[in-house]
Amino acid sequence: MKIGIPREIKVAEERVAMTPAGAGQLVQAGHSVLVEKNAGHGAGFSDTDYREAGAELVEHPSEAWQADLVVKVKEPLAEEFAFLRGQMLFTYLHLAGVTSTLTDTLLASKTLAIAYETVENAAGQLPLLAPMSAVAGSMAVTMGNYHLARHNGGRGMLLSELFDRRFGKVLVVGDGVVGQHSAKVAHNLGASVVIAGHNPSKTRLLESALNTRLRFIESNQSNIEVELEDIDLLVGAVLVRGARAPAVISENMVKTMPRGSVIVDVSIDQGGCVATSRPTTHTDPVYEKHGVIHYCVANMPGAYPRLSTLALTEATLPYVIKLAEEGVSALRDDAGFAMGVNTAEGHITCQAVADSLGRAADFRAFT
Repeated sequence: MKIGIPREIKVAEERVAMTPAGAGQLVQAGHSVLVEKNAGHGAGFSDTDYREAGAELVEHPSEAWQADLVVKVKEPLAEEFAFLRGQMLFTYLHLAGVTSTLTDTLLASKTLAIAYETVENAAGQLPLLAPMSAVAGSMAVTMGNYHLARHNGGRGMLLSELFDRRFGKVLVVGDGVVGQHSAKVAHNLGASVVIAGHNPSKTRLLESALNTRLRFIESNQSNIEVELEDIDLLVGAVLVRGARAPAVISENMVKTMPRGSVIVDVSIDQGGCVATSRPTTHTDPVYEKHGVIHYCVANMPGAYPRLSTLALTEATLPYVIKLAEEGVSALRDDAGFAMGVNTAEGHITCQAVADSLGRAADFRAFT
């Protein structure tokens, strides 16, 4: 099979969909790998690295997109829509959180679009979303701490432990991979941590790993409202698989937060879980609303492209190899992998995406 690796063009997106080592494994298995020049530059992988692994370097993105299978990091942008011609596309799509234009284009081109974020394993987990969720969750507290600095518009509280005393309060809304990593980093910095979720057993496991006690609350409006009154950092880590994130933090709730406190809405790639959130970029990451700093970068792991590329390739490569070896049969023979198919033959094939966009799903297009 011919596999294309285009250079990412989203603002400040320096990740690449595959390491040279991953490309080498595909080449050794008899496949052709077309890598757009400088695709790996931002993550520290040179064109020479890919060439030595056996990949073919191509000058223009259209050449990488001419492959049977295109592997990316982020969803296609408008400048790339013309390259969609019904091939297999394997990437983060987040169709429920972006404008419907992308979905319409995938449908019109009859692209077989496979979303990393909806692929499941035998345990019902999301193995291709997990590594980037871990990166985003870990950096959420770092970004929040930075913007809490007074000269950055924050309220001047450093999340830290000084002489055995904890400073700063962090509320993490959501207890999945993002929430667990955020809570761990915040605790290790020295902040007081509150986790709002629906599964206290997850918090108990984290407590065991940290050898400490964390405060867990049931995630509901009344409980969260109480915690917001003296909050320093709110991390939005709500996930509904494949669907648009619910706005569990209303605008009125944001108004009750202290001036200069910070929101990091990691759920923004699925629409955001805070009513006042809107997507931002690494080059212009924050804005102020009701006296609260909002950090809503939709591709947070792109800030650490080398780590993110290594972690992403480790997770996705077995699936890419399976697609290269078996084609569409790889999806039909693996129910969890098939959960990743969001569009096929001009139809939406993911119910959560269809519901979020107010469209109909047709699973017969991929059965």
